[in-house]
Amino acid sequence: MKNILFSPLPYLSIAIALITVNTSSVTAADLVPRTTDIDRKLNELVTMSGGPPGAVVVIQRGNHVMLHTAGVADSQTQRQIQATDYMRIASVAKAFSGAVSLSLVNQGLLSLDDTIGERLPSLPQPWAEVTLRQLLNHTSGLPDFSQSEAFREALIKSLTIPVAPSQLLEFVANEGLEFEPPGSQYQYSNSDNIAVALMIEAVTGRTYEEMLQEQVFTPLGLTQTSLPVGVILPTPFIHGYNVQTQPPEDVSELVAAGWAWASGGIVSTPSDLNQFIRGYASGQLFGADIQAQQFQFVPGASSQPPGPGTNSAGLGIFRYETRCGTVYGHTGNTLGYTQFAAATSDGQRSVVVSINGQITPQSDPDTFAKLRSIEEDAVCAALASIPESSSALPILGFGLLGLYCAFKQRA
Repeated sequence: MKNILFSPLPYLSIAIALITVNTSSVTAADLVPRTTDIDRKLNELVTMSGGPPGAVVVIQRGNHVMLHTAGVADSQTQRQIQATDYMRIASVAKAFSGAVSLSLVNQGLLSLDDTIGERLPSLPQPWAEVTLRQLLNHTSGLPDFSQSEAFREALIKSLTIPVAPSQLLEFVANEGLEFEPPGSQYQYSNSDNIAVALMIEAVTGRTYEEMLQEQVFTPLGLTQTSLPVGVILPTPFIHGYNVQTQPPEDVSELVAAGWAWASGGIVSTPSDLNQFIRGYASGQLFGADIQAQQFQFVPGASSQPPGPGTNSAGLGIFRYETRCGTVYGHTGNTLGYTQFAAATSDGQRSVVVSINGQITPQSDPDTFAKLRSIEEDAVCAALASIPESSSALPILGFGLLGLYCAFKQRA
């Protein structure tokens, strides 16, 4: 287990930013949780029965970053996790569909009141009155394609070669809405973000992958983020494991990303994911007026799996009200990975928590409780005040994180 305070490195000629800490003036609130507490809990998590082989936490306050790791990225080689390792981000990908669609709303190409009937008339008529707004906050009532028996049969028959994105909703095309009228209830559904991405393609005449690059990856400087189709991950990557088996089975490249597409297929790194959530939660891609609409929340509506504190659903984003304050982001889990990424509404404080095992409240309540505790501690650390003093702890600016990690990997 490793807690990296990014300090001056004799091997790299780089500038560092310093924050100062005067231990005599630090209050209990400033040190709750202590970074050593996060390290201890991470180590406990990866050594628990049913725990993941590895975990990584990125905490950023302003320009200063702390990276915590425990366990390994690869059980076979025992390689440690780096912030620039690739990984599947699972349902945090849904926030990316929110980012593209809200950017297009800001540009006037989409409206939050646009309906499936208007933009996607080939989809089932019972879904016609569902709006983009309802898709983004999971109040649409669309049946979840990933829960259908037909989808599961198709997936098992062809794990590595997915159907086309436009075919994903065909698995539930004979079903009506789960509730009526649309907008009257909250029900998390992977189908929602497939429909959002299809709307994006319909109004632009371009692929969703192209729009991700143009509207999100390039503006936010995400150079290690993509939406692949197949099973292959770029290297080096954090291996994902089925922690229900002993020893845990490597499932990193078992299922093609295209089976999840806009609902969960994106591949990124802890570094890039942190950069994304800071830009997204702060409205950098679409401005304050659209952010105000995004931040209209459905109280008590939880992400899947639940994030720390009290959860509420906005448009492509969730609000997490913790004991230390409020952040905005998304969670996710898929075969081999569980994710949490969140930031303050100004994008100045952020946190990413990633583990290489799929853990849910249903599959392993005790291990999930430990993970959720780590997530909340990480939020508290991100929101903590930065004391002023003459006793300095050097921390590497986040823009140099990739350079540092690349150096460590070659060393």
